[in-house]
Amino acid sequence: MLLPTTITLAEPSFKTPVSSDVAEQRANALLARLTVAQKLQLISGHNSFFIKGYPELGIPELYMSDATGGVNIRRNLSTALEKSTAFPNPLALAATWNPALAYRYAHSIGEECRAGGIAFLLGPGMNLYRHAQAGRNFEYFGEDPLLSAKMIERYVAGVLDTGTIPTLKHFLANETDHYRRTSNSIVDERTLHEIYLPPFRAGIEAGAMAVMTSYNLLNGEWCGQSRSVITELLREQLGYKWLVMTDWWSVWDAQKIIESGQDLEMPGEKFIKADADRLLKAGKVTEVQIDRMARSILRTCIAMGLHDRPVQDTYFLEKFPEHEQVALQTAREGIVLLKNDGVLPVRRESGQNILFTGRYAQHLPRGLGAAEVQGYDPVPLLQELQDTYGAQLHFVAAPTDEEIRAADIVFLSTGTEDSEGWDRPFALPDAEEQRIQRIVGLNPRTVVIVNTGSGIQMTGWNDRAAAVVWAWYPGQIGNRALAEILCGETNPSGKLPITIERRFEDSPGFGYLPAGESLYVGWDQDNNMSHPVTRVVYQEGVFIGYRWYEQKQIAPLYAFGHGLSYTTFAYSDLKLSEFVMPLEGRVSVEFTVTNTGLIAGTEIAQLYVRDTHAPLPRPPKELKAFSRVSLQPGESRVVRFRLTAKEFAYWDVAAHAWRADPRDYTLLVGGASDRIALEAKLTLQ
Repeated sequence: MLLPTTITLAEPSFKTPVSSDVAEQRANALLARLTVAQKLQLISGHNSFFIKGYPELGIPELYMSDATGGVNIRRNLSTALEKSTAFPNPLALAATWNPALAYRYAHSIGEECRAGGIAFLLGPGMNLYRHAQAGRNFEYFGEDPLLSAKMIERYVAGVLDTGTIPTLKHFLANETDHYRRTSNSIVDERTLHEIYLPPFRAGIEAGAMAVMTSYNLLNGEWCGQSRSVITELLREQLGYKWLVMTDWWSVWDAQKIIESGQDLEMPGEKFIKADADRLLKAGKVTEVQIDRMARSILRTCIAMGLHDRPVQDTYFLEKFPEHEQVALQTAREGIVLLKNDGVLPVRRESGQNILFTGRYAQHLPRGLGAAEVQGYDPVPLLQELQDTYGAQLHFVAAPTDEEIRAADIVFLSTGTEDSEGWDRPFALPDAEEQRIQRIVGLNPRTVVIVNTGSGIQMTGWNDRAAAVVWAWYPGQIGNRALAEILCGETNPSGKLPITIERRFEDSPGFGYLPAGESLYVGWDQDNNMSHPVTRVVYQEGVFIGYRWYEQKQIAPLYAFGHGLSYTTFAYSDLKLSEFVMPLEGRVSVEFTVTNTGLIAGTEIAQLYVRDTHAPLPRPPKELKAFSRVSLQPGESRVVRFRLTAKEFAYWDVAAHAWRADPRDYTLLVGGASDRIALEAKLTLQ
């Protein structure tokens, strides 16, 4: 059975302040008053981060700012926003598996945009975690298209509800920052539709009103000037109807930009401004094409009400304390306890001699590049641990062997600071790796605290550490949540939105570096357009992340969905409303989750589908539903999911449509992709 394709979308849940029809009429009226020169300026960026305004015509100048994990304040630009909240990075938000929290997180950021006069938030970033070395993984939502889509859907709604326009980026297949401007992603049709498009589709269905194209080429064409990417895929197949912009300095050919379906070249200093007039006079492009671009920009801004009210509203400056609490709650729910041999929690009054050492004692780790958010009033980890443990805790920057052995507990901080513009090695620097191995070797009661935006190699010390706590980039107040988890005041509930492999060679993305090349650091190579275009073949197809490891029977170090608690949970009583479901029907799936431990805790219940009889290769399991379940000791709760044929479908390349086939499927329920507790058979007919 062919299911409806993605051309027909559900009506967006967000209703624009001005209807699309009225916005179109008003945009056309403004277009009639603009000269060709003014139109060309409108479709080219202005002053690095602005859309050109014509106040005399009622067209405001509009400011854009990065990024997904908070507002990046550009100090060199005029803005009334003097501070912004640094939230935990978006991958940490994904580790909460909490779409409702994604809404609050994004709503807070949207309010800060309004406080700063920012019309467009240049986020959410929503490329997928294909491999651990990608420099911008920290900005995204993990390896699974469903989890990413569910979080993006609520993120977009949260920003829109503040009157700010969110920008879905980067369209499409920008999963590496190694020479990203000359990286040619080779991705087949099925993989695009099953893996890389669902988050964008979810954002569009939620009402997103801006999309940013990516730096890379997709199947041989630069995305920012590709008609197949922008017009055919984004506009026609996904049904997107609002503004499309380039990433900064990511396009090269004015004629292709204009013909592609693109609307806005950013920052606009080069190609359209320099060459469009010549192309018009030569008849290679038409004023009708220029009008289409300008109209799209105008109607998008009018529809959001940006022509009818000031963007800036200083009322939202009063909301910063609330935003900080949202950031704190995100850290509480997103920190993942990967391993615990019984050493955690370390209670406040335990009387133990605690040695604290490591990289991020007083420096707040964060991702860099456009997504960098410095925050205000940052809380260093050393301060939080001292406030928590008092005289029990001793910080030593370079402890001796004797000091390490003498400690009852060692808290060891490590990690990376990833960045846009370049990828970083899976392995830690040699000196850092040796330091960790030395300390866990000297004291078997070492708790390793990892701050990073991606997976790292841990096989040299993971087995010898007593506990491993994955704290991501915590944001300005996230170390408070970390201290709460270490001492047991908060029970950890985060679960990995990624797989952490044992060695990078196990990764589906391994081998993406061209022969003879190595990773670099710094912006010089990112801007090196003399570097040859290199093919990055997504040879794994739909087998990304846990799908890859299970298909290849490669045991990861930590599986997708993994995360421990200070309590335990049991699954039971899996029931289906029917065991034979018509393709046009639906089935209700329910099961019971019980807190079998002694303290309150939250479990993230996950439902996967397995199709072992498909006419083409399919993953051993695919995530199709999840739910956070908070339980008191001994409490049980029934979790219910409703499935339709779309949860069993795959992309049919011959028909260019989704297809669900009548046959037997297996439903799998558990607390992680590798911890399946319950199974049931279901037949579609």
